[in-house]
Amino acid sequence: MDGYLGIVVIVVVVALLAVGGMFLLFRPRDRHAPPPVRPPEAPTITEPGPGQATGVLEEEAATTTVPPPVKPAEPVAPPAPVIEIPPPSAGRMVRLRARLARSQSTLGKGLLELLSRDRLDDDAWDEIEDTLITADVGVAPTRAMVEELRTRVKVLGSRSHEEARALLREQLLTQIGADMDRTLHTAPHGERPAVVLVVGVNGTGKTTTTGKLARALIGDGRKVLLGAADTFRAAAADQLQTWGERVGAEVVRKDEGADPASVAFDAVSKGIDDKVDTVIVDTAGRLHTKTGLMDELGKVKRVIEKKATVDEVLLVLDATTGQNGMRQAQVFAEAVNITGIVLTKLDGTAKGGIVISVQRELGVPVKLVGLGEGPDDLAPFDPEVFTDALLGD
Repeated sequence: MDGYLGIVVIVVVVALLAVGGMFLLFRPRDRHAPPPVRPPEAPTITEPGPGQATGVLEEEAATTTVPPPVKPAEPVAPPAPVIEIPPPSAGRMVRLRARLARSQSTLGKGLLELLSRDRLDDDAWDEIEDTLITADVGVAPTRAMVEELRTRVKVLGSRSHEEARALLREQLLTQIGADMDRTLHTAPHGERPAVVLVVGVNGTGKTTTTGKLARALIGDGRKVLLGAADTFRAAAADQLQTWGERVGAEVVRKDEGADPASVAFDAVSKGIDDKVDTVIVDTAGRLHTKTGLMDELGKVKRVIEKKATVDEVLLVLDATTGQNGMRQAQVFAEAVNITGIVLTKLDGTAKGGIVISVQRELGVPVKLVGLGEGPDDLAPFDPEVFTDALLGD
């Protein structure tokens, strides 16, 4: 009996468990319950092929491509400067005559008004003398001109405007020196180039004049080389380099503070090797109060002469400095043998008389004049064009 009872209990328990399992299996699911998380599939490891590293995932191997190595960009060379073709120097002063005519208000027009008066007394002659001195003609040339004019006026008697103009023109040309040799010696000597040494104090436009002279010579068909011997001013060599690049003239230069004589020597040596026509050497802006600098300028000239002849030593003067420029000219003439004068800033100045005084003082001609700020505003000096521009038409 007890055995049957145990079996019944076991059957009942099994039946309850079966009913409970069925209830859990068919129970309604909660709509808000999150879906069961699916375990991630393990990536398939592929066998490494030729040239592949082991352990590369199949998925990555199928989608990833190694980019080719990037070739470094080659440096881009700066564009070559455009070479300009300057106009020839012939006729430049005629073309620039209008700028010279601005000076006539004092030196030319004023004198004509005085000389055209019906009666010239001592006061009128004093005014004529003052006008000439104010225009920087100089005391001695002024007295010579006034004396000659007084004599001619007494002989002529009454004068028309045209007669006064002709009289004054004759005297100005006499004082300016229409018969002076103003040839600029820039032609080579056989296998050796002509050498031009440019000197002057700071602020006169010396380096600019050197560049403009190179343009003028290249416009006349010369092959030019520039020497940047102004090693005391860093901007001077850069400025000269710019002038040279514009017209295709090579520039010999060294670091700031280098020996100027060494630069000049190298420039002349290269000019000989390259068979150029003209070597132009720009020197430092020597202050006329520093004797040591003047001695160095003489050294530059002596060193150049070991290789070639110095054909021209051009002194650059500012036409507006008047008698101060005269003192500069005298000191430079003692240091080197000046062969010609370049007057800059002559356009629009009433100080045109410095042409007369500086020539008389140094005994050398004005060969070039600067008549503006443009690159082609440097012109060979023509006494007749200059005088006619001062007097007007």
